Amino acid sequence: MSGAPTAEVYRIDWLPGTDVLHGVCHCGAEHAAEDPVELWQWMLAHPTGHHPTGHHPADHRMEMT
Repeated sequence: MSGAPTAEVYRIDWLPGTDVLHGVCHCGAEHAAEDPVELWQWMLAHPTGHHPTGHHPADHRMEMT
């Protein structure tokens, strides 16, 4: 690994009983997708398409965006 470590944290959770992955960017923006590649592309495109809404871990019901 090259370069200095960053404090950026990305989180991806699988929503049990579905094929949906729920991602949370280090900025707090959330996105859901069935394709893990799509989700990582969205995360790494920060800030494009990111609208931080806050993270609500107890409520995973969200629209696919």
